[in-house]
Amino acid sequence: MQQTKGAMGRRQFIGTGLLVGAAASSAAAASPSAGATQASASKKQRIALVGTGSRGTVTWGRGLIHPFKDYVEMVALCDINPKRVKEAQKQIGTDAPTYLAADFDRMIRETKPDTVIITTPDCFHADYAVRAMELGVDVVCEKPLATDEKQCQLLLDTEARTGGKLITTFNARFGASSEEIKKILLSGELGQIIAADFHEYLDTSHGADYFRRWHGKMRFSGSLLVHKASHHFDQMNWWLDAEPEEVHAYGKVAFYGKNGSFRGKNCRSCAFTQKCDFYWDITKNERMKALYVACEDEDGYLRDGCVFDQSIDTYDTMTVQVTYNNGVLLTYTLHAFMPYEGQTIAFTGAKGRLDVRCFSQQPWPVEEDARLRLTLNFKGTREWTLAKRQGEHGGADDQLKELLFRPGHRDPLNRRAGSRAGVLSSLIGIAARQSIETGETVRIKDLVTFPLQWGWA
Repeated sequence: MQQTKGAMGRRQFIGTGLLVGAAASSAAAASPSAGATQASASKKQRIALVGTGSRGTVTWGRGLIHPFKDYVEMVALCDINPKRVKEAQKQIGTDAPTYLAADFDRMIRETKPDTVIITTPDCFHADYAVRAMELGVDVVCEKPLATDEKQCQLLLDTEARTGGKLITTFNARFGASSEEIKKILLSGELGQIIAADFHEYLDTSHGADYFRRWHGKMRFSGSLLVHKASHHFDQMNWWLDAEPEEVHAYGKVAFYGKNGSFRGKNCRSCAFTQKCDFYWDITKNERMKALYVACEDEDGYLRDGCVFDQSIDTYDTMTVQVTYNNGVLLTYTLHAFMPYEGQTIAFTGAKGRLDVRCFSQQPWPVEEDARLRLTLNFKGTREWTLAKRQGEHGGADDQLKELLFRPGHRDPLNRRAGSRAGVLSSLIGIAARQSIETGETVRIKDLVTFPLQWGWA
């Protein structure tokens, strides 16, 4: 398979000790509002899963083919690691044939999937998406769609050239608070929105886990501004029904990486297990042990890497300013080493302000999913809470799969996200990273050229 210009090759990727290899280049077009890959009532949708780590195996493997067995059929699994793909087959509970990454084309030819679901490390999303569309297969891809502007352009050009369909899995649009915010903004109670704030807090469990994995190396994840924040940038784009124009940012590695006073290769082999607050024993989790520890001799990937690895270059502290084409000003921050986890989000409008507070993990009891307060100029305030929902990510993953795979599922809030939404959310993070590196404000339209049939909103 031909390698995308600027992407890391499969052999190089294996050498770094990671998950799933690179694929190819160039392919497909669909209106950004066009729905990708929804099964018809008379035919099951044939699915090939590429990338069989935890997200792929649990959410898009076991969590898809059993609940949606009337609408989908898993026809192939693909990964760079031969042991992991076999273990994933077992954990998913499927007899679908397994393939190595180098055999991606053969997998498509032999199993004839309708849709490829991509859950590889971020830097390879575009490679597989492009190649799948070139081979006539639709794509459902985990966020972020891309980690640099060249990949963004390639995806757009390929989609336009081939006529393929590309969906980005922005499950954050399906959360209870996300849905409530969208409805409030659509109601017009706040009047014209003037400014917005989004503050993301990752705690010393969830936040630290990014730095144990490949996410802590910017060449694989594009930084948390691309990997994690693409969720939040997409939410803001969707909430505001607007597109970003300019980005300015600051960021640094302030806590993890070289900031530690001691370090080891990984937790299991570390001499400081009794001293380190971040020690994590992966062997106590049988599923993770089977999926990663038992497979690491094939590719060298250590799932329990050291959070103080000196090669970590992904920012753990960042602040971003974004201007939108409707005049809204966004202030965004992300800190990845907090004593609690959650978000505070606010919208300031001509008629008042909406404040939203969500805490998912904290050292004090919280019964609700979110607490909202709407305060109108000269008209008082009202406060209410949202109940917690069951399921992965507060039920958001299940709702996303319902929309994508259950025929006839309605989408009144326009939560289905195509390639344009995926690219724009990635581009905010990419522009923020460039701004941090250069000190300059970055214009989104200088990074990519959208196909003419879409124009520039």
